[in-house]
Amino acid sequence: MIQGSIIALVTPMEESGAVDWASLRKLVEFHIAQGSDALVAVGTTGESATLDEDEHCAVIQAVVEYSQQRIPVIAGTGSNSTTEAITLTRRAKEVGADACLIVTPYYNKPTQEGLYLHHKAISEAVEIPQILYNVPGRTACDMLPETVGRLAKLTNIVGVKEATGDLTRISAIRKLCGPDFAIYSGDDATSRECCLMGGNGTITVTGNVAPKLVHEMILAAIEGDAETAAAIDAKLAALHKHLFIQANPIPVKWAVAEMGLMERGIRLPLTWLTEDCFDTVRSAMKQAEINV
Repeated sequence: MIQGSIIALVTPMEESGAVDWASLRKLVEFHIAQGSDALVAVGTTGESATLDEDEHCAVIQAVVEYSQQRIPVIAGTGSNSTTEAITLTRRAKEVGADACLIVTPYYNKPTQEGLYLHHKAISEAVEIPQILYNVPGRTACDMLPETVGRLAKLTNIVGVKEATGDLTRISAIRKLCGPDFAIYSGDDATSRECCLMGGNGTITVTGNVAPKLVHEMILAAIEGDAETAAAIDAKLAALHKHLFIQANPIPVKWAVAEMGLMERGIRLPLTWLTEDCFDTVRSAMKQAEINV
């Protein structure tokens, strides 16, 4: 089981919008050096919505190659098309990803039975560990704990990223899925509480900017050290809030660029962080002891 602080990695881009491969390598090295526990390539924060299929798979392959098996790589391979999700998942396996993160189908609003059959089809088509990803604020589709419980019975569905921020779901999913099923927070603001309740880690946006602190906080929470976890989380609280001052990943890409780790690149329809937000995000970074 992958545990700890799992970075929802940004996809660095040049100002033209082209993928910046040199900066991507730099980010992989940065997170390994900072103690991050795993990387997610091309999730929501990695702008999966605006990379075409070949780019999507090329970024996954690059992160796998750059990591050189020093850190687990989880590939974002979800889609609102079951066929496309199977294709992306199969290609991620071919390039050596350790697991796949598969978001609930967005926009088309399937039923709970549709969600079950969608993930079951992907599970049966590709033999790779698969992590469910529930983020109804993005997808307009909410996978209920009971559906997660059904899917957890499939051998290669090994965990869930629960991004509602509703902590009552953590205990419900644990009860339904048992102790060997991984539960990851997908909500930075409640990730500490999730892990103190028995969650196995966080798939984090904040960790792009403050990876060492997030790693230490999550480790303390998993070990049940509530006091240490709370003290560290207090330094991160402003980042948890203000990295969402505009749509993710707009603020986090600005912050990573401010740290000198990548250029000012993002793809339409997303735009660069507006100047009126600079001081707010910069102040949050300083609170987390990030030099900017």
